[in-house]
Amino acid sequence: MPVLVVGLLVLNPQPSEAARGGRIGGGSFRAPSMPRSGGYSRSYGGGGYGRGYGRGGGMGFPFIIPIFGFGGGGLFGFLVLAAIVGVLVNAVRNSSGGGSPAIGGGYRAPRELSTGPVSLLQMQIGLLASAKSLQTDLRQLAASADTSTSSGLQRVLQETTLALLRQPELWVYANVESGSVPFNASESTFNRLSMTERSKLRAEITTNVGGVRNSNAAELSSSGEADATNEFIVVTVLVASRQSVKLKQANSGEDLRETLRILGSTSSTDLMALEVIWQPDGSGDVLSADELVMAYPNLQHL
Repeated sequence: MPVLVVGLLVLNPQPSEAARGGRIGGGSFRAPSMPRSGGYSRSYGGGGYGRGYGRGGGMGFPFIIPIFGFGGGGLFGFLVLAAIVGVLVNAVRNSSGGGSPAIGGGYRAPRELSTGPVSLLQMQIGLLASAKSLQTDLRQLAASADTSTSSGLQRVLQETTLALLRQPELWVYANVESGSVPFNASESTFNRLSMTERSKLRAEITTNVGGVRNSNAAELSSSGEADATNEFIVVTVLVASRQSVKLKQANSGEDLRETLRILGSTSSTDLMALEVIWQPDGSGDVLSADELVMAYPNLQHL
């Protein structure tokens, strides 16, 4: 256990004095409807789940092997892999119990494997702190968006990616990671990733989550001049999608532009959950180059 704790700290070091920030998010992890089948059960999914399960035999019980891909380093890759391993272990345990017979002498897949995988996508951008208009755009979006509906969340995602696309000259760092996890592990994995990013903030000044808004106007950043060379704004976009999506690492501005376009085009029917987190947002708060590197060690210079 101590080794695991140390490993997580190395993967996700925290700054000693984090800045305050803002957050917009919401969503629901509901399983799609499952039509009945006359034979053994299969995995079903809409919106591009696409990947099913292999079925084989051995030792007198069915062995269900889900096919999931994952990518990304650091804590993101660790959590995605842990979710996959956890479901595989449960699948083997359930299979060793004999499984449920189905019409035609086949077997039904364990309940946790009955729906398709969920794509988890995370994009982080470090911009020069002179991008003050971006903070304003995000605050206005938090004040007006309906985060209690999928269409409202899709608007938040689209408006956020558009706001970032409009300031390419201020992009300095980026990190893009993606992976697929089993449906029954998707909500817990998404929540862990969200908590990891939220823990990098000392407080959340502007929030709009699940239709509940909060904003402390007295604590918002002033319009003072920022250090254009040693102060930054970081925006994290975390998406859970029913659509099968794999993003490539942002090694250039063009790669990042393509990632933003892909994320922004996610349909409301595919969008399961969304988190947009940014810092700084508090009056007088800044994010220095040293603090940025410590809080976001996976960011790559564009």
